[in-house]
Amino acid sequence: MKALMLAAMQSGSGKTAVTCALLAAARRRGLEVHPFKTGPDYIDPMFHTKAAGRPSRNLDLFLQGEAGVRRTLATAGATAGEGLALIEGAMGYYDGMAGGTDAGAWAVADALGIPAVLVLRPEGQGVTLAAQLYGMLHFRSPSHIAGVLFSGCKASLADYLAPIVTRETSLPVLGTLPPCDAAKFDSRHLGLQTPGEIADLDARFAALAELFEQNSDLDKLLALAADLPAEHPAQTRTDSPACRIAVARDEAFCFTYADNLDALQEAGAELCFFSPLHDEALPKDCGALYLCGGYPELHAEALARNAPMRQAVRQAVTSGMPTVAECGGFLYLGQALEDTGGKSFAMAGALPGEGYRTDRLRRFGYLKLTADTDSLLLRKGETLPAHEFHYWEARQPGGDLTAHKPGRDKSWQCCFAGPTLYAGFPHLHFGGSLPLAERFVAAAATYRQRKAE
Repeated sequence: MKALMLAAMQSGSGKTAVTCALLAAARRRGLEVHPFKTGPDYIDPMFHTKAAGRPSRNLDLFLQGEAGVRRTLATAGATAGEGLALIEGAMGYYDGMAGGTDAGAWAVADALGIPAVLVLRPEGQGVTLAAQLYGMLHFRSPSHIAGVLFSGCKASLADYLAPIVTRETSLPVLGTLPPCDAAKFDSRHLGLQTPGEIADLDARFAALAELFEQNSDLDKLLALAADLPAEHPAQTRTDSPACRIAVARDEAFCFTYADNLDALQEAGAELCFFSPLHDEALPKDCGALYLCGGYPELHAEALARNAPMRQAVRQAVTSGMPTVAECGGFLYLGQALEDTGGKSFAMAGALPGEGYRTDRLRRFGYLKLTADTDSLLLRKGETLPAHEFHYWEARQPGGDLTAHKPGRDKSWQCCFAGPTLYAGFPHLHFGGSLPLAERFVAAAATYRQRKAE
């Protein structure tokens, strides 16, 4: 398997559109493509998944560690056989945590030895663009930068800029994705709209692939990809599941790492997907509940109307069913939630407090959670890397865990964490060093056995 990264100098350069165009174009050629995204992003991988026809996974050095990142590549099948592992870098290429490069796109490329192609959106620049690229090339050694692609750039301008860039930097310019309606995706407060909200997405990907192939040298681009060392993926369990876990999945709850679901299955769980929006009851015979993040604030009224589901979830949580609820899932467990217009609607009522909108991004970025006592996922004294990204707040955010911001002298109490519960704003990745999935599944199996007795 070969691997290549698409990165940029900053967000908003068109990386996701170019990544999806390349995934769709390579797939049309019959190439097996495995998409990835550096960092803790949820929405861009949804687009990758649609374009590639298989789940996109995150490669996050902070949440997973290098061993976890390598394990994700192996588990996804990206280090065996023919095909391409295509990785979209988050933010700017060198932008990492705490004002450094750690856990950023370059750090992933460096740890794995993967070449990177920079996606640039030139605006009012000529040789100055080459000067910026020269700086990118020499900021870290090795830079792993192997080429350039233009985005939102007409073919005529690309033809003018290409020889300048190559003359001044020796980097090959591999083409452009010209301006087109298919590459325009609307945004909201947490990023792009989700793919499920775009009716003509498959047709748009086909148009992107066609336009990209017409204006780029796909063969030279693919030739830049480097071989990944073969590793053995984790073995999939074939015995009977130890438990069934109800997993929320619909328009309101859609922020889930593919690795988290894989980890739960590998730990012995059967996943039973349900919709808090559209279903009236939880899946039968489940021993645990997983409420991931998403956009409950956009669907607050519809969630409130589904009183049978709210009652079922409240009963499950208060009766001791092991529950993990992250960010949006945590807000759903509260007493009420404001929608985008500021109107409050009743939620599940399993936890105290209400969720309310704010006018800015609240806690944002990486953090570490430390457990003061034993709980469902953590043992006393353990520290767990996590991530937050939300505009909504909770009047009672919990106080059972201590959060600390890496690189800053800042800490606070957060989350509800008990013997059968993890609920809070921080998102968790089950592919790190702590056995979170195994603990969750073990608790679910115990609950199921107790209910059967």
